[in-house]
Amino acid sequence: MLTQLTTAQKVVGAKQARRALNDGRAKQVFLAWDADPMLTEPLAQLCQEKGVDVVRIDTMSELGLACGITVGAAIAAIV
Repeated sequence: MLTQLTTAQKVVGAKQARRALNDGRAKQVFLAWDADPMLTEPLAQLCQEKGVDVVRIDTMSELGLACGITVGAAIAAIV
């Protein structure tokens, strides 16, 4: 699953992912289990409303590495 993030066009972060979801551009959203639920759960609910597939990743650092950044990421979306 994470290999898709290395090659696909993506956005990283809650604000950009929310914008992509609202614009209808998000195809799949990745959420880190160890991220703050106050940040991830509203986006998970928005994904459900928009019919976008959600993939849960174990850690923020794992998601950040898959996105090609040196810090952890709570949320990423393939657009």
